[in-house]
Amino acid sequence: MNKKQKRTRNRILLAIALFVVVYVIAELLPLATWLGSETAALWVEFALFLVPYLIAGYDVLLRAAKNIGHGQVFDENFLMTVATIGAFALVLFPDSDPHMAEGAAVMLFYQVGELFQSYAVGKSRKSIADMMDIAPDFANVERDGELVQVDPYEVAVGDEIVVKAGERVPLDGVVIAGTSQLDTAALTGESVPREVREGDEIISGCVNMTGLITVRVTKPYHESTVSRILELVENAAEKKAKTENFITRFARYYTPAVVGIAVLLAVVPPLLLGGGWSDWVQRGLIFLVVSCPCALVISVPLSFFGGIGGASRLGILVKGSNYLETLAAAETVVFDKTGTLTDGSFNVVAIHPEADIDPDRLLSIAAHAEAYSNHPIALSVRAAYSGPIDQQRIDDVQEQSGHGVRARIDEHVVLVGNDKLMSACGVGCHECELTGTILHVSLDGEYIGHIVIADVIKPDAVEAIAALRAAGVKKTVMLTGDRADVAAAVAKELGIDEFRAQLLPQDKVAEVEKLLEETHAHGTGKGKLAFVGDGINDAPVLTRADIGIAMGAMGSDAAIEAADVVLMDDKPSNIARAIGIARKTMGIVWQNIVFALGVKFLVLVLAAVGIANMWLAVFADVGVAVIAILNAMRAMNVRK
Repeated sequence: MNKKQKRTRNRILLAIALFVVVYVIAELLPLATWLGSETAALWVEFALFLVPYLIAGYDVLLRAAKNIGHGQVFDENFLMTVATIGAFALVLFPDSDPHMAEGAAVMLFYQVGELFQSYAVGKSRKSIADMMDIAPDFANVERDGELVQVDPYEVAVGDEIVVKAGERVPLDGVVIAGTSQLDTAALTGESVPREVREGDEIISGCVNMTGLITVRVTKPYHESTVSRILELVENAAEKKAKTENFITRFARYYTPAVVGIAVLLAVVPPLLLGGGWSDWVQRGLIFLVVSCPCALVISVPLSFFGGIGGASRLGILVKGSNYLETLAAAETVVFDKTGTLTDGSFNVVAIHPEADIDPDRLLSIAAHAEAYSNHPIALSVRAAYSGPIDQQRIDDVQEQSGHGVRARIDEHVVLVGNDKLMSACGVGCHECELTGTILHVSLDGEYIGHIVIADVIKPDAVEAIAALRAAGVKKTVMLTGDRADVAAAVAKELGIDEFRAQLLPQDKVAEVEKLLEETHAHGTGKGKLAFVGDGINDAPVLTRADIGIAMGAMGSDAAIEAADVVLMDDKPSNIARAIGIARKTMGIVWQNIVFALGVKFLVLVLAAVGIANMWLAVFADVGVAVIAILNAMRAMNVRK
């Protein structure tokens, strides 16, 4: 609880204490006998109840007046002001029972509800605010033989920084000296420390737990992991769900409508029936108290914010409540294969040269052709080749997306890629009995053999598919550029319903378009399609899907930028968790909407026919709001 909340709490407690004292005086002491007049006693009660009323609600009265001055008339401050002042004003009606106690109590309970709301919002923001603590304050840079603390913005790519034990890693980079363990919980939700040593990539926002490490910076601060995360978190609240926007629009028309009805209820019956002003005015005031839309206006955004905050604790970053709403309706989940369901850590498992070709020479030619590519397959070929890469031998490298690489090595034209590349260039190639990615190699138009590369399925990928099915996802599909037999083997092992193989990036978009039509046409037509990917080639598909989910820790910047949800730990099993959080949040949202509107409309009817009193009105307003807020706070409770 912050200082402002504590001051408000103390003010409300003082007002409550005074209210109790005044109530006891009014109920138990014979003021009329002491003062010799019922009228005098009534005005003394009026003055006494006015003190706790003003202590508790002066800020509400001021806000109402200020908003009216700015043209914002119909809000909860206006409703509370009119209703409570009206309750005190009933003293002017000789035939009316006094209602000063109810007027003061309405303001007190309203302020208690507002304080509770403030505390609940603050608590729901805490999980988001905790993410903001990952922002580094400084970076240690060596200058003139001494370590100097500088602003992370001042560190350039290629600079070397030192991270001491207990310090937060300020920028993304590669460890060039030292070993240590990193606490990544704030980023990924993973409690187990991660060990790093020389040559390992390291991301900003982690806490260095043990040793001293030196890091060569690979990204400027504004492009670093921690900067991207903070930007996503800060922008999340701006993107509202359809349900949230509906409630905002609903309150905009609902409030003036009920004020009008309350006025008609207080004025029309006495004019038509004659007399009874105090009774009908009281009904109108009760109607106003009940009609306050606080429960909806507060609890619905709070539910979404709680869901986003709870997800962030698991390393699941949702860019807005609108995406949370869409994710809850996911019926079809489409996966990229490499780097999403598999580690993307390809290994050379076999080298099959032609009869007169040495295996080492075949691997050397392929490694030189792939020297400038960052594709996982190229990296695995270079890792398998033990010799040095002589870049002076390489010229005219052309990477053909979805096919392979064409390069000139020692004045020889080399092709390294799939069977489509060979076919397009008129080179015949062999099929291979092994399952994996087959990298065919030709030299000056002559086929010289192929290399078999296999990817490793992520440990929790099988669990992820099973969890999605258990969560009610109706169809899982895998899209890949790999051969059909490789895709079939992976799909069978994981239990995926369908797969599409040998796809170029543009083919993936076309396949997703077809799947979108099928998903939207199925059942009620409200089902959504989620696409999960990690590579730069996945960015167009992530954008086209109803909801795009990117693998954040190892994924490309383009994929993370295009996605609506980012999984910081790259675990496919967190997809089902994200859908579960989204569905739980939407369930809470609709529980609050139905409960709040149901109770309010019931009490509004009772108020109109004269059955409800001011105390019931207080419950219908503050009581319902508190219950809805408590329910909304459940959205924050997620299990790691």
